[in-house]
Amino acid sequence: MSKHYQLHRVREMAEGDEDFISAIAAAFLEEVPEDAARLKKAVPELDYKEVYQAAHKMKPTVDLFELGVLDTLIEVQDWGKFEQTDKNVDQQLQIVLTAVENAVNEIKTDFGL
Repeated sequence: MSKHYQLHRVREMAEGDEDFISAIAAAFLEEVPEDAARLKKAVPELDYKEVYQAAHKMKPTVDLFELGVLDTLIEVQDWGKFEQTDKNVDQQLQIVLTAVENAVNEIKTDFGL
């Protein structure tokens, strides 16, 4: 169970409430893939504002579930925030997208969602 994400912080926040943990997992599945899709579309289109907004929105959840790509996600966010036209973040984006996809698949399996 949970090779691509961790529940330590979620469990701490839930104080043993398994229904709350399941609700947080469901919220992850509802929000994060949608924001990842926004990034996947916005980066190649050089839509800096959209990249910044999507990445910024994902940060707390990616951190809470400890996907291990927070620093990489921040690089993508900052690329959008500061409109770093001289920088390519395709590799960082792929790392984030892969981590999200792996976590989504695992959470669906682990929680039966």
